[in-house]
Amino acid sequence: MNWKVKNFDELHVDELYEIIKARIDVFVVEQNEPYHDLDDDDQTAIHLWAEDEKGNVLAYCRIFDCGIKYDETCIGRVLTTQQARGKNIGRQLMKYALEIIENRFRTSAVRISAQDYLLKFYKEFGFEDTGKKYLEDHIPHTEMLRK
Repeated sequence: MNWKVKNFDELHVDELYEIIKARIDVFVVEQNEPYHDLDDDDQTAIHLWAEDEKGNVLAYCRIFDCGIKYDETCIGRVLTTQQARGKNIGRQLMKYALEIIENRFRTSAVRISAQDYLLKFYKEFGFEDTGKKYLEDHIPHTEMLRK
């Protein structure tokens, strides 16, 4: 397994293809929620992912600096593909994402939009429920903040 961190303009076409494929597989196909994945935010994000020896994405997220989506930094599009689940790769992904934020942006304040079934998972990383609950693409979400 290889971990990669790249800005949008550093991504190779095949890497971007595999990232988008993984996002569609998880968020559109598995969760049965058609939505606009290509939201014009990828260009301002840092992309973090793990891939296998064939280049298949195993886990992925995108990271934004303060002021792009929220006043705080944020992590979004967090996923672990079916083949990688149950192997703690999602925990590694969050650990690396938080390290990137602390090292590059010199902050520990991070806001996320968490699917409700993952609230306990994110609490392990110091995220707290802000009380803001909403449906995003028909899936219950909670805004969480790590200070």
